[in-house]
Amino acid sequence: MYFTANALARKIEKLAQQSLSAVDLSPSHAYLLMMVLQEPGVQPSVLADHLQLQPSTITRLIEKLEEKKLVVRTTEGKTTNVYPSPKGKEIQPKLKDCLHEFYTSYASILGKEESARLVQNMGKMADKLEA
Repeated sequence: MYFTANALARKIEKLAQQSLSAVDLSPSHAYLLMMVLQEPGVQPSVLADHLQLQPSTITRLIEKLEEKKLVVRTTEGKTTNVYPSPKGKEIQPKLKDCLHEFYTSYASILGKEESARLVQNMGKMADKLEA
């Protein structure tokens, strides 16, 4: 299972990177930015939960997006919120196109139904292994 899961992850990563090359973002940065665009003011803990990443990883991703001037962090007391910058909002249509291209790429190879089933099953398995 270990090697098969990693082989699948490497192949999916390659497809995602190819699809996102037009916006010059890694898949992790692109998905985080898309979440911030969909929910301006989102807290890093929510991003970590949704993306299933460690808080320290989320912090590094946000810092990189800040360097690229795509997001802005605000702090109110102990609460940090992440907002899209004007530049981040500007690339949203292109980002959506790239993510759609990624979905189309893997769905055309695996089939739409099989893709949906695979994603659902992987999520269930990840939840079981976490328990």
